[in-house]
Amino acid sequence: MNDQQLPVWADPSVSAEALDPQGLSRRGLLRGAGLFGAAFALGAAIPATASAQPLGGDDPRLAYLVGDHHIHTVYSHDAKYTFSQLAAAGAEYGLDWMVFTEHSNFGHAKYGAPLEHQEILRARAENPRQLIFQGLEWYIPAAEHCTVFTAPGRHEVDLLTRFESLYDGKLLGYTEGATGAADTARNEAHALKAIQWLAEQRRTGYIDDVLVLANHPMRLGIDSPHELRGWRDAAPEIMIGMEGAPGAQGAALPGWRGSNSIRGEYENQPSAQSWPGYPADAYRTYGGFDWATATVGGLWDAMLAEGRLFSITTNSDAHRIVFDTWKNGDWLPGQNFDNTGRLPDPVNTGTPQPGSDFWPGQFSRTHVGVTRYGYRSVMAGLRAGRVWLDHGHLLDGLEVRLKRDCDHGRGVTLGGRLRVRKGERLTLSVTVTSASRPNPLGILPELAHVDVIRGAVRGPAADRDGWRAPDTKVVHTRDVSGRKGTYTLHIPLVAGDESFYVRLRGSDGSRHGAGYLGAAVDPHGPVVHDPGNGDPWADTWFYSNPVFVDVKGA
Repeated sequence: MNDQQLPVWADPSVSAEALDPQGLSRRGLLRGAGLFGAAFALGAAIPATASAQPLGGDDPRLAYLVGDHHIHTVYSHDAKYTFSQLAAAGAEYGLDWMVFTEHSNFGHAKYGAPLEHQEILRARAENPRQLIFQGLEWYIPAAEHCTVFTAPGRHEVDLLTRFESLYDGKLLGYTEGATGAADTARNEAHALKAIQWLAEQRRTGYIDDVLVLANHPMRLGIDSPHELRGWRDAAPEIMIGMEGAPGAQGAALPGWRGSNSIRGEYENQPSAQSWPGYPADAYRTYGGFDWATATVGGLWDAMLAEGRLFSITTNSDAHRIVFDTWKNGDWLPGQNFDNTGRLPDPVNTGTPQPGSDFWPGQFSRTHVGVTRYGYRSVMAGLRAGRVWLDHGHLLDGLEVRLKRDCDHGRGVTLGGRLRVRKGERLTLSVTVTSASRPNPLGILPELAHVDVIRGAVRGPAADRDGWRAPDTKVVHTRDVSGRKGTYTLHIPLVAGDESFYVRLRGSDGSRHGAGYLGAAVDPHGPVVHDPGNGDPWADTWFYSNPVFVDVKGA
């Protein structure tokens, strides 16, 4: 992995027969364009879903690009690998887009970000089929971390370093460890100003686009429900969601890190800075997913029940790869991170080193629906919520459409909104393409079930710290054990008195039980694993973003 590689589907020397169906659909994007170059790679923005019709909807056909928005290199003070090593790994494991998100640091803002930018520019020129974004892992004032990334352009690195200097909680000392209510209020307010500042740079055209996603929200319990809502409301066009599943998925491989290890490195207890309304169970992962996402009727559903999109993603958070043999290199005399902005290149020891993470694309994948191949198209697809995610390469493809039974169009897809009348009959069509080849561990994954989760939309939450959606539950489960290839499930729904949303989930069926809020809400949801015994390859899930249904007159 010393040289950049094309994604397999984009390499013309690879036959169509050697590609999975998702790879074929992505290759079709290039074929349909008739040419490929830097200008096309920018991509056209996907317009927001709109229709001249008062009811129904007709979203465009999509291909799904696979990516990772949370990756660290030697330009982060606590990581290990070079930019080239990680970019090549992403290509090897089938990623189309990657976001390099280095930690804020004094050395990073002054030295590291500009140095990495030069590497990214060279990579973009040498291999335009691999979409490489530059980003930042922002220490949110009073809270955890966020991915911040921009569209390519002449101001991209300048915006990131200005933002880092003006608004980073670590650099300012505006952290969750503040003492006293006054400091906490100041820090939370500064986080909102930061997001609004980013939105202003986009509005004025200083940059073409920027997006923000909250990372590992429940790892420390310091991202309160009112903060998540506040960030979203400050600029919903750029603060679009959160990690539904964190990186560090290899943390609890049996016999690897220790007897207390948990997937995602969610091994914490509530602290003085944690939001006190979270239960102790919220600090664990469920099937590798964050409690806020994995709990049917929980925090993510409580936000969706307001009728506003808030996306989920998954990623590697690559710092130190499980079973890898590289270690950090040694500093030259007089050098450190603050005066170089970069760690020394790693050295291969030949012996497995400590680690919790997988290579980008090796285990965790975020799939984004686009109509063109390019940077702005990926960002527009994320903003529109055309997103599903899987672990362990559980699926080759997922296509979701919801339509009125009386309509003949394509209907709406993930992140979209369907307008209907009370009492109308609807059909949710879920097209699954099963895994067609062994995953990176050599296992051919098999999907066991698909769950449909439905929740009522009640408008803005009266309690900004509420984390329950009591009317959300699993309403359909389809057993798909043994089904291969591409097949479509047709699930009937009826519009009632209230607007609502539906979202999807499924797993390999290896480990499940009653959901966190009980079997009546979620009869076979993800469960926590025993500490130190959480093999991620043996407990894989997919999740999708919601589709909203607006009932006329509701």
